[in-house]
Amino acid sequence: MVANNTPVFFLRDPAKFPHFIHTQKRDPQTHLTGADDSTRFWDYLSQNPESIHQVMILFGDRGIPDGYRFMHGYGGHTMKLVNKEGNWVYAQFHFKSKQGVKYLTQEEAGTKSPDHSQKDLFYAIEDGDFPGWDLEVQTMKPKEAEKLWEEQKINVFDLTHIWPQSQFPRRKIGEFFLNENPQNYFAEIEQSAFNPAHMPPGIEPSADPVLQSRLFSYPDTHRHRIGVNYQQLPVNSTRTPYRVANFQRDGQMAFYNQGARQDYLSSISPVSFRNRSLDLDKTHGHFSGHAISFLSEIRPEDFNAPRALWEKVFDEGARKRFIENISGHMKTCRKEEILKREIAIFREVSDEIATGIEKALGIKGYDGISGLRFNG
Repeated sequence: MVANNTPVFFLRDPAKFPHFIHTQKRDPQTHLTGADDSTRFWDYLSQNPESIHQVMILFGDRGIPDGYRFMHGYGGHTMKLVNKEGNWVYAQFHFKSKQGVKYLTQEEAGTKSPDHSQKDLFYAIEDGDFPGWDLEVQTMKPKEAEKLWEEQKINVFDLTHIWPQSQFPRRKIGEFFLNENPQNYFAEIEQSAFNPAHMPPGIEPSADPVLQSRLFSYPDTHRHRIGVNYQQLPVNSTRTPYRVANFQRDGQMAFYNQGARQDYLSSISPVSFRNRSLDLDKTHGHFSGHAISFLSEIRPEDFNAPRALWEKVFDEGARKRFIENISGHMKTCRKEEILKREIAIFREVSDEIATGIEKALGIKGYDGISGLRFNG
């Protein structure tokens, strides 16, 4: 399971993924990070309003967890739970910290070691104080997904939206604990290769576009970072008494080459899908046709959840800190036009947010996103 500590993400169009990641790098001319020059960061966000929910979480109180033990985890993507008859429901996984949630303010974080979270987790496990999480799941039937789109314009494949928990409540289905530290960090952590394409029977990917891109990009990254035979490393290989068979061979550092076994799946092989028709409509649901059309379309519904976060979740102190965090980071943006656009996006969430940022920056933003051009 590949997850984040936020339930949503900055984008729902996988084509934007590399562009967003590049905004986190150093400026190619000044070689400065976002701490000293946030122009690139806000330039991207100000042109991609679907990121606003994630931005509000990132700069809110939950943006800096007080260590790994005190944060929740979220699969984020929509998965499918499939039974032996082939019937399925959509699902989203949540990992709720048994230790509760703790966070650091911007000021507190500046006083901590860069290894604060690593140190806290290692010594908690070392001392026998094993941190745990409850595994919870939301499920949704295909017809419910269609209804959710028709009534609330929330697409089940949209990584920037959450599933309303009043309609799709979380249910606890298990729990897990971290109870062992690595003996060698490089061998057991740095060389580990998590891959969302590795799924046990009963869990399958949905047509979520960003998930589909990650199914390819993660193993591709591992081949570049670790080597083509990364799955033969002890930390990544099966713990079963038999070797897993696949269709890859040789290459650097290969030590299990599967003997004379053929390295392809024959179309006439007994293990192929002979006499089985693959109904894509049944596999992904005819609703999946909506997965592309909404990717870069900005709708009023995109701002409902961020508005609820501001009005119903944040208390007065959290709102004040949020404005301070956002405006403090924006001050290093070198282009006023970018800030005006971002303020307009915040104004779609709440005029109170936009006004607070304007006051802190001494800049008057646009009155709304109507008429503004965004990346398609």
